[in-house]
Amino acid sequence: MPAVAMILASCISLQFGAALAMQLFPELGSWGVTTLRLLLAAGVLLLVARPRILSWSRRQWMHVLLFGVAIAGMNGFFFASLALIPLGPAVAIEFIGPLTLAAVLSRKPQHLAWVGLALVGMALLGVESFDSGEPLDPLGVLFTLIAGGFWAGYILIGARVGAWVPGTGGLAVAFAVAGVLTMPLGFGGVAAAVAAPWLLLLALGTAMLSSVVPYSLEFAALRRVPKHVFGVLLSLEPVMAALSGWLLLGQDVGLLAIIAIFLVVAASAGSTLSSVQERRPASAARATA
Repeated sequence: MPAVAMILASCISLQFGAALAMQLFPELGSWGVTTLRLLLAAGVLLLVARPRILSWSRRQWMHVLLFGVAIAGMNGFFFASLALIPLGPAVAIEFIGPLTLAAVLSRKPQHLAWVGLALVGMALLGVESFDSGEPLDPLGVLFTLIAGGFWAGYILIGARVGAWVPGTGGLAVAFAVAGVLTMPLGFGGVAAAVAAPWLLLLALGTAMLSSVVPYSLEFAALRRVPKHVFGVLLSLEPVMAALSGWLLLGQDVGLLAIIAIFLVVAASAGSTLSSVQERRPASAARATA
C-alpha cells in the first residue's frame, strides 16, 4: 500500500517542519514564516517540475489557481494558530475539515464507521488538550478551524489538479500562487529573513520539511486513493503532531492521547483495507471483461 507509506512519511516530515517553523516565529512572525516557506518551496518545485504553463488550458489554470488559494489559506491560518496554541491540539482541531469531507464523501457504512473511529480519536486529543490546565486561545482555535476548511478544499481541488495537470507542475505553480497571496501579511518577515542569511537557511529547511516533501508525497497519494480514504489517512497527521510536539517541543502526551493514537491508526488501516478490498473485485471484473 504505497499511498499509506506516502501519507505516513508526509506526516512525519510535515510535523518536524512545523516544529522547526515555530522556532522562527519570534524573528519572522507566523505569516512571514508562511510566506517564506511557500515561496522557497515554490522555487524548489518549479526547478524540479519545470511545468509547461504556456500549454495549459483555461480549466487547468482555474484548478491550479484555486489550489493555490487553498494552500495559502490552509498554511497561513494554521501557522497563525501555532503562534497561539500548541501543535498537537492545533492539528487535531484542523483535522475537522478533512474528516468532515471524508464523512460527506463516504457512501457505505464501513466507510462511515472508520470516519467515526477517527473522530473519536480526534475528540480524545481535544479532551486531553482542555484537561492540560491551559485553556486554548479562542482566536487560535478560530484560525485552526478556518485552516481546516481550507484543508478540505485542498483535498477536493488537489484531486482535480492531479487529474488535469500532469506531473507536479500544478503543485509547483500553486505554491507560487500561495506565496504571492500571503505576501501582504508576510512581507515584513520575508524582508527580515533576507537581511539575515541564517534565517533564510532555517526557512529553507522548514520549506523542505513542511512543504516540498510532504505536499509532493500527498499529491502523489491523492492520485492513488479515493478522496474519502485520503481524508481518513490524514488522521495520522494529528498523531504525528502529538508525537513531534512531545519529542521536539516538550509538550506532554498523556493516556488519552495514547488511546487516540491507537484509534486513529486503526481507522486509517481499516479505511485503507476496505478501499483495497473494494478495488480488487472491480479490477478482476475489468480483467475478465
